[in-house]
Amino acid sequence: MDMFGSLFGSLAPFAALLVLIILVIAYAIRILREYERGVIFTLGRFTGVKGPGLILLVPYVQQMVRVDLRTRVLDVPSQDVISHDNVSVRVSAVIYFRVIDAERSTIQVEDFMMATSQLAQTTLRSVLGKHDLDEMLAERDRLNEDIQKILDSQTDAWGIKVATVEIKHVDINESMIRAIARQAEAERERRAKVINAEGEQQAATKLLEAAEILSRQPQAMQLRYLSTLNVIAGEKNSTIVFPFPMEIGGLFGLKTDKPTGQT
Repeated sequence: MDMFGSLFGSLAPFAALLVLIILVIAYAIRILREYERGVIFTLGRFTGVKGPGLILLVPYVQQMVRVDLRTRVLDVPSQDVISHDNVSVRVSAVIYFRVIDAERSTIQVEDFMMATSQLAQTTLRSVLGKHDLDEMLAERDRLNEDIQKILDSQTDAWGIKVATVEIKHVDINESMIRAIARQAEAERERRAKVINAEGEQQAATKLLEAAEILSRQPQAMQLRYLSTLNVIAGEKNSTIVFPFPMEIGGLFGLKTDKPTGQT
């Protein structure tokens, strides 16, 4: 027993040293994936960006902050917006962005996710508040582009690239929905009346042109009468109404220019 005790006592320092070496190696070795970068700080000072692959750090001297470079999806909560024409709506959006500079995203801003989210909310309210409700509903692509440009320019200092902004929902209260429905119905009625009036105008113009053409040749009117009779006869009617042109009376020596009541 004394022999084993002495042997264990002699190996104990080596075992402790081995455990210490294993702990140091475990702390010093870092493996970064393809989409990750490591921001290295040596004694608190920035010394570079490393990765992907195997990274070796000096224990207790160097620290590393992992940064994910993949595209992130940020769901902007619904925001109460007063449009330019004083309509209250709730608008929600989604933002796609990614880190393009790991150094700035770590050093220049404490939490770039929170900072981008808050900036997106304020920008959404600011931009949409300058537009009417009709523009929010009909020109989403242009509004998305305007918001994306503003966000991208402001997050560039943080090493963030805003790729896409999409307005998801524009929620309107029930009273405004009914008002919009009445407005759309009135607009459709107005268009119907305008189209009907334009049709009457075009028909009158064409009838006037036809009358001028027929008045040049009296025989053309007779041919038109005969064509009308042909159409009526084809419908198998028992009664035929035949208009008698006043010009035909001239062929029989009838005078048609006397005033009414004279013989």
